Amino acid sequence: MLTHQQIRELEETACHLRVEVLKMLHSSQSGHTGGSLSAMDVMAVLFFQRMRHNPSQPAWEDRDRFVLSKGHAAPALYACLAGSGYFPRDDLKTLRRLGSHLQGHPDMRKTPGVEVCTGSLGQGISQAVGLALAARLNSRDSRVYTLLGDGEMQEGQVWEAVMSAAHYKLGSLCAIVDQNGLQIDGAVENVMNVGPLGPKFLAFNWHVLEVDGHDIGAISRAFDEAEAETERPTAIIARTVKGKGVPFFEHKASYHGVAPSDDELELALQALSLH
Repeated sequence: MLTHQQIRELEETACHLRVEVLKMLHSSQSGHTGGSLSAMDVMAVLFFQRMRHNPSQPAWEDRDRFVLSKGHAAPALYACLAGSGYFPRDDLKTLRRLGSHLQGHPDMRKTPGVEVCTGSLGQGISQAVGLALAARLNSRDSRVYTLLGDGEMQEGQVWEAVMSAAHYKLGSLCAIVDQNGLQIDGAVENVMNVGPLGPKFLAFNWHVLEVDGHDIGAISRAFDEAEAETERPTAIIARTVKGKGVPFFEHKASYHGVAPSDDELELALQALSLH
């Protein structure tokens, strides 16, 4: 269990990472704001408290794996990788620029620390299932974490992967759903309602946890419980806020794939400085 001091430090880390995300999106004037900000608390816990990984040895065979199934939230991943030491923070300024290793969606061929190429929604969790199976075949105790969006749950391939993971009893697999309720076309429940997600995962024989996706302590405890489950894969339904941390971005589908303007960046940084 995390101490109050550890929770506070991770909250500060998540806030700093949000600043990094906004600055790189502003620099590129392209990319996805809302879903990158909503996922940041979960990703901060994963990269800076939970996962076994070594930036000086990205190919360390016993590392835990992270798959960003919602690949459009690449800025959040890049901020975590830079903050962990996989590449210099100055590289973040090159997001989406010609010749940069920081593509609009994660590319394992270009960016240190990226496990698989993602971006076509629904495919990341399938790759995560494959990684978990490979770890078993190689007799390694590596854990595999994959982060999905709730809009992504509309993809049929997601549920094929969910079925496969349960069939093979992949206790090393943990899927986190960033349930912010919005996608590019509006509210998820209006575009194609995927709820209730918890009972659906339970019906596929997954271990299911539901948490406040911005409560660092609750997120960490959920990962503790997921690790203790060895016979079933775990789904963590993280209830989040699209655009979290910047009041005028929050709860707005219009900021799904829009970078902040000069004025918006200044106001957003002011808002985050108050946290």
